[in-house]
Amino acid sequence: MAIDTTTPTTPSTGATLDTPRLSTRDKLVLFVLCAAQFMVALDFSVLNVALPRLGGDLGMSRSALQWAVTAFALPSGGFLLLFGRIGDLYGRRRLFLSGLALFGAASLLATLAWDPASFLTGRALQGLGAAAIVPTGMSLLTTTFPEGPARDRALGISGTLLSLGFTVGMVAGGVLTDALGWRSTMALLSVFALIVLPLAPGLLPESRTPQRPRLDIPGAITVTTGLLCLIYALSTAADHGFGRADVLTTLVAGLLLLTAFILVESRTATPLVSLPMLRRRTVAWGNVGGLVTFSMMSTVVFVLTLYLQEILRLSAFETGLVFGVQGVLSAVAGSLAPKVIGRFGARRTLVGSLTGQGALIATLLLLNSHIWSVWLATAAVSLASMCHLGAIISYGLTVTSGVPNEEQGLATGLVTSTQQVGITVGIPLLGVLATTSHDLLAGVHTVLALDAGVVLVTAALVGLGLRQGRGRS
Repeated sequence: MAIDTTTPTTPSTGATLDTPRLSTRDKLVLFVLCAAQFMVALDFSVLNVALPRLGGDLGMSRSALQWAVTAFALPSGGFLLLFGRIGDLYGRRRLFLSGLALFGAASLLATLAWDPASFLTGRALQGLGAAAIVPTGMSLLTTTFPEGPARDRALGISGTLLSLGFTVGMVAGGVLTDALGWRSTMALLSVFALIVLPLAPGLLPESRTPQRPRLDIPGAITVTTGLLCLIYALSTAADHGFGRADVLTTLVAGLLLLTAFILVESRTATPLVSLPMLRRRTVAWGNVGGLVTFSMMSTVVFVLTLYLQEILRLSAFETGLVFGVQGVLSAVAGSLAPKVIGRFGARRTLVGSLTGQGALIATLLLLNSHIWSVWLATAAVSLASMCHLGAIISYGLTVTSGVPNEEQGLATGLVTSTQQVGITVGIPLLGVLATTSHDLLAGVHTVLALDAGVVLVTAALVGLGLRQGRGRS
């Protein structure tokens, strides 16, 4: 049967979708799930500004500081698919609560760290907790709120907070570090977990597939190890380039293991990832759109940070204000996106959002070394972020619409894996062109031109792929 995410009518009545009213309990459930997602998004960026001070306090060299980020990124991205499937089979609520507890305890360990080993252990355990929280939290959301306007609104709020969490983390990290020291950034995450964890057990329903098939162990080993290798290679390349032996070795190993994973899944009776699901055009093209919007937008934020501070000579606080405007407009986009999706459908919204994101990034090619360019940078990146948020919400809806409840953990695991890989892959692939250029402004322009081109081409391909898929399963 066809999966058509473009129809702006309810399946039962054909009436135009209106903004749904949520009950008090629904609002509380949404608060718990979104607060947890916001907390994880915050963790991706809140520590960045604090790294130099952290290194001095714990005696970590500049080269070792990358592990403060990589130690979190490895497990948080590597275990997403596995934990999403475990949640499907053994209980999403149970795994979500376990992830919250682990994340809170790990954040406390990182706050109290007495040496590099204890700090990096805390960061790695944070990443493991995040890998449990993200796919189970999103699958609890998609199974709690039925497909249609209620789910559109819930995913709109979730996507807004995901984007805001990353932006708020950049601003809050600098403020907290200056006022209270780097440990306060980790303590903030402990407080979030302490607020959410007591509320969750009484609000969240248990959710799992009614069958209890065996877990696909060979698939779990190959995909998890493959993702770990790939994320390590890309994270390390962001700081040291692709010439290092360990980067090349783990990059090749990751690609080989992911190829082996596909072969394993085609031969097992109970696969970790259903290949027929990956052959759904909505799943395949939706995730392509998601991968590109995340990877290219994270690259824009990275190179604009360099541009604002090293070319325009803005302070860290002033740079934070630029991205603060971006966060405010992202929040506006999050409130508007469900209405746009209800009017035009998820497929058209995804294609239109990618097109807008690419076009607005292209306007950043007008940036120069004059201070007035800060106004262009602020306006263009903020409007591009509004389109980016529309793409985030609509790609999540495109991928999960029409998927049975028993496979929602798998579908949302793919969505969240796309997010994690997208955030990780963009900067090392394109950002390095700016950091290694003799002329930083020329390097920034090169990255922005490639970035805009990739997004615009992807928008055309996704539009064509989803249009061809209409009327087919």
